[in-house]
Amino acid sequence: MTTREQVLEYGLRFEDTYQDTPFHDTNWQLIRYRKNKKAFLWTYEKDGYINLNVKVEPDKAFFWRDRYKSVIPGYHQNKEHWNTVILDGSIPDEDIKVMIAESYDLISDSPSKRIYEAVKRIPYGCVATYMQVGEAAGNRKMARAVGNALHNNPDPDHIPCYRVVNSKGELAGEFAFGGAGQQAKLLMAEGIEVINGRVDLGKYQWKNGDKL
Repeated sequence: MTTREQVLEYGLRFEDTYQDTPFHDTNWQLIRYRKNKKAFLWTYEKDGYINLNVKVEPDKAFFWRDRYKSVIPGYHQNKEHWNTVILDGSIPDEDIKVMIAESYDLISDSPSKRIYEAVKRIPYGCVATYMQVGEAAGNRKMARAVGNALHNNPDPDHIPCYRVVNSKGELAGEFAFGGAGQQAKLLMAEGIEVINGRVDLGKYQWKNGDKL
């Protein structure tokens, strides 16, 4: 990610968000959370680079600053709770996405955050259904929201979305998890049998009172 367009497009993927230009200056373009109108992503050009301001927990602020020279204390914002991310090409896209997602979660009461936390609790060698994950996140009827959240997983290394299948045990479409057959490979690596694109829920579904 090096352009404003890429960043804004990613920011607008999150639920209940909209773009705003609050200062009548097109150099400052923000993404806000609709329910409380708080901005979680500020974009502006400075010194020849697109900069982002993202909200952080204080301990995470120093983690990102120590990791990348192009992450610095928030420009024109509280230095304890905001970081500035300079898009000079030195930060991997996945880490930029994680920082944006963390900012969104801090600003919003995010169903996506609850969904990701539920998915993290699915044990190795087990699967859960979209309905199970939705129930664990507060509403068993939000299967579509679960699907959208998993499709936009900001941290695949720590959120094992490939362990989620539909109510018939069927795997996701070929677009997911890095390409055709990738979800099956990840599941089989954990000892889960996949036959004709389906997992036997009777054998592999995590049963913890039927809830996560």
